[in-house]
Parts: sequence; structure tokens; C-alpha cells
Amino acid sequence: MVGPMNGDWRRERLAFLSVITAPAAWIVLFFVIPLGVIWAYSFGRTLNLTEVAVTGTLDNYARVLDPVYLMIFAKSLVFAGVTTAICLLVGFPYALVMTFATPRGKIWLLLGIMLPFWTNLLVRTYALMAVMRTEGWINDAVGLVGLGPFEMLHTNFAVIVGLVYVHLPFIVLPLYSTLDRLDRSLLEASLDLGAGHIRTILQVVVPIARPGILSAVMLCFIPALGSYLTPDLLGGPDSQMIASVIERQFKRANDWPFGAALSFMLMYLTLAAMAVRALQDRRKGAIA
Repeated sequence: MVGPMNGDWRRERLAFLSVITAPAAWIVLFFVIPLGVIWAYSFGRTLNLTEVAVTGTLDNYARVLDPVYLMIFAKSLVFAGVTTAICLLVGFPYALVMTFATPRGKIWLLLGIMLPFWTNLLVRTYALMAVMRTEGWINDAVGLVGLGPFEMLHTNFAVIVGLVYVHLPFIVLPLYSTLDRLDRSLLEASLDLGAGHIRTILQVVVPIARPGILSAVMLCFIPALGSYLTPDLLGGPDSQMIASVIERQFKRANDWPFGAALSFMLMYLTLAAMAVRALQDRRKGAIA
């Protein structure tokens, strides 16, 4: 018995290695190594236009703590937080409607939330610019009733609208996946015991779906925090986010070490948020 079992184990191991080798090599070559190079650059200094010396210095990280950059980080956190909150307020009811819709209705609702993914982000952003500019469709519409024109483009409002438009599917899809697995009998019991629909949602649906809601919030907040294209095109001088500052360090200022330090500070914030989420899940698992 030992011989055949060992042989089966070896064959399964070889099968696993043959399947995992190609994707692992891809990740190492095109993700881990480039990321490691940029991380090493964050401890270096620029020698000339094309050369960076990795000296182990922490000056770049100390420079990140300058109040100017801390304010930009804070503004990015606010923009990402507001975007996530609005996406959650809009996306939760949408996902709830999808959950209880007919099969045909689910297809149309899913198509409505997935349709923007079929178009390039740059094209969608320019479409928003056409809608919100001074001579755009919104101002043309309100002008018919004697209002406006309103200055919307190149403002914080335009950035929030653009971020919500881009990241709303990141909230809706995980929420729908969570809500669709709800035990409907619990909802029926809540309604039979006298709770209204709003109370049932707040006291039954939300607590049960809380892990999915937190995951959806993370999936929306993290990419919103690192958004570059949307605030760059829709925002003004006071609407820049940290990704725009990082882009300028790499392309215009030719300060790759400082740009790398800013990039990894953003990554450290992301990892810290994910670590807090994991610790919360572990504590709840231990209590349960």
C-alpha cells in the first residue's frame, strides 16, 4: 500500500507543479521583480538622468512626511472614503434589487452595471467631461429652464462623480454575490414577526452580509485611493491625489527614488488596511 500511495502522491505533485510553474514564473518576472526594483529605488538617490544609486538612505521616506505631501495623502483618503461611502449607499440597494429580481431582470440589471467595463476608462472619462463641462449636456439642460451654467468640471465635485462612476461596480458585484446567498427564510421570519422591510434590512440583512460589505468596501476603497486618470482629467489644481504626485516624480521631476517612496507609502497604507481587516476576521473567528 505504501508504494502505490507514494506513487499517486508524486504524480499529483508533478501535476500541480506543471500547472503552477507558468503562472508563478509570470508573477515573479513581471510583478515581484519589478516591484522589488522600485522598492530598492525608494532607498536610493538620483545620480543623473538615467542612473539611480541604491544607498540604503531613508531620506525619501522622511521627505514623504513633509506637510505638503501629508495633506495630499489626507485628501486622497478623503476622496477615496467619500467615493466608497457614496458607492455603498447607491450600490447596496442596487445589489438588493438584483437579488430579488426575476431571472430576466437580474440579467438586465447585471448588464447595466457591467456595461461600463466594455468601454475603455479613458473614453468614459472624456464622456464625463463632455457631460459636465460648461457647454455640456447638463448645463444645456438646466439652461432651458433659466438656470446655470454651473461650473462642474475641474472641481472636487467632478472628481467624486468620476470616481463613483468608475468604482461603483466594485461595490455592486461583491454585494450581489453575498446577498444572493442569503437564507430567504430569515427575511420571511422577520417580516412575519412584525418587522418592516427597512428594519429587516438593517437588523437582519446587513449583519448577515457584513463580511461581504466589508470586502466590497475594501475592493472599492483601495483602487479609489490610487486613482490617477480620473482626478487628473476631471479635477483642478486643488483636486490632485497622491497618484498624480507619484506620476510627476517619475516622469517630470525625474526623481524615481522619491516617487518610489511615495508609491510604497501608498502600498503600506493599503496593506495596513488589509491587515486590520484580517485581524478583525480572526478575532471574530476566535470568539465564534
